[in-house]
Formats: sequence, C-alpha cells, structure tokens
Amino acid sequence: MNLPSADDLFTTQQEREQKNQEYVKEISIYEITDFPDHPFKVKMDDKMLEIIESVRDHGVLVPALVREKPTGGYEMISGHRRKMACELAGRDKIPCIVRNLTDDEAIVVMVDSNLQREKILPSEKAFAYKMKLDAMKRQGKRTDLTSTPLGQKSGKYSVEILGEQVGESKSQIQRYIRLTNLIPEILEKVDDDKIGMRPAVELSYLSKEEQELLYDAMESEACTPSHDQAIQMRNLSKEGKLNEDIIMVIMSQEKPNQVEQWKIPKSKLKKYFPFGTSQEKIEETIIKALELYRKREKTRER
Repeated sequence: MNLPSADDLFTTQQEREQKNQEYVKEISIYEITDFPDHPFKVKMDDKMLEIIESVRDHGVLVPALVREKPTGGYEMISGHRRKMACELAGRDKIPCIVRNLTDDEAIVVMVDSNLQREKILPSEKAFAYKMKLDAMKRQGKRTDLTSTPLGQKSGKYSVEILGEQVGESKSQIQRYIRLTNLIPEILEKVDDDKIGMRPAVELSYLSKEEQELLYDAMESEACTPSHDQAIQMRNLSKEGKLNEDIIMVIMSQEKPNQVEQWKIPKSKLKKYFPFGTSQEKIEETIIKALELYRKREKTRER
C-alpha cells in the first residue's frame, strides 16, 4: 500500500507546486554556506579582482544559485566567487536564484556551472568529475526518477556519458579521477605543471606512505619524477619492494630533460663558420678550440 507522505497530508497542492518553483531574492551572504567538498578553488587572482571591482561599481549582475537547507539558511550551488566578491566589496547581500534540488541534482548543477570557467586546474577537474560521476551513477540506479536507468537508456556507461558532456574521452576522465588518490602536496605540483599528467597517474597507485616518502625525496633532490621513473615506482610498489632508499636511488637518476645544457646563439657563431656548416662540425670545432685554449693556459701557468 502506498501511504501519503506528511507533506501530502499537511500542505495543499498549490503550496507543493510553489515549493518546487524557483524564485529570485536578495539573501544575506552570512546565511549562505559553501557547497560541501566544493572542488573549485576560490582564489585571490586577477579575475577575482575584476569581479570585486565590478560588484563594487555595479553590484552582482548575474544571480547566484542556491538551495534551501533543511536546518535553515541556504547552500551555495553556483556563485562562490560572487559571494566572496560581495564580502570584499562591502556588500552583505547577493541576489540569488533559489531552486529546489536533491543532493545529486545539486552536485550535477554545481559541477556543470563551474566547468564553464576559462581556466580549470587538474585537481579541480579531478574532484569535480568524480563527484558528478558518482551522482550520475546514483541517479541511474533510481527507478523513481526515470523509467530506465541512466546507462541503459543510451547503452553507454556513465563515464562515457560524462565524457561526451564535458568534451573529454572516457580514458581522460578516468585519468583525472585517478588524481584524487594523490596526496595534496603532490597534487599541488600537478596543478603547478611541475608533474605531468602521465607520471601523476602512475604515482596515484602508490600508497599514501609511499607518496609521502616520494615527496620528501622530491624536496631533497629538487626534482620531480619522469614518466619512466613513475612507472618504476608503481611496479616496485605493486611488488612490495618500494621503500625510502629505493625511491632516493630512482629520483637521483639523471633525466635527459634535466641535463644541464649550454646554448650559444647562431648569430654569434656565424662569422666563424662558412655558411652551411653542420651543427656537428660546429660543435667539434668549438671543442677542439677549447682544448687548445686549455693547453695554452696550462703552459702559461707553468
């Protein structure tokens, strides 16, 4: 027997319809809490300074999106930067669209709205994709929302559908999600372009303790692992052979891109060599000249 809910018993149809309708209102920024585990960073960068100046001069032109919390107040879905800009511009209220959303609906909308940013860090994509994919999987299992689970409708997996929505391949989505297994210190180096995506994915298979040892080695040796080194460590970790000493040995290996190189502009060399002289011939001649110079200096010292 399908029993009516308390909401059906004690509210009218009109009240229930109004509750599901969205509306716009001015809300105190102090009544709005951030979205739980919000994956997108709100930083004080040049873009934020522009938003603050715009809010100070013109107010918030595009309303933020919030939902009501069962315990009172509101939860930010989209508009974290606008809210911070209001606070820094001295405005205590922000126009908001109030929308009735379930937890999973809120996650999907939050991720989709923030993926429109000009620049998104790898860590932001990693956690955002994971949150949305988990929400999509949960929605796909709920037969009360759709007559057919999400994946069965199109014959595709949720990760494939997500990839099509954000313009990434299934494999790339999976690579980004692997990054959520990195410790914050290493993930920060990925955001700073000090570690590439491919080695970062390999490092994500190391345990937390192994990653901490690796981070200490990176700081000690002032270098980051190459893709080959990351693969070595992943394989040794799988065999249970990776420890602090081995990590240091691997990290101390000289990588081709870290060999110190000297470059002399061609404009400074062309007057010493005939046109068309090969690079190999130029280098050979310079080495011979330096050897003669060194011999002459030694003779003078004697």
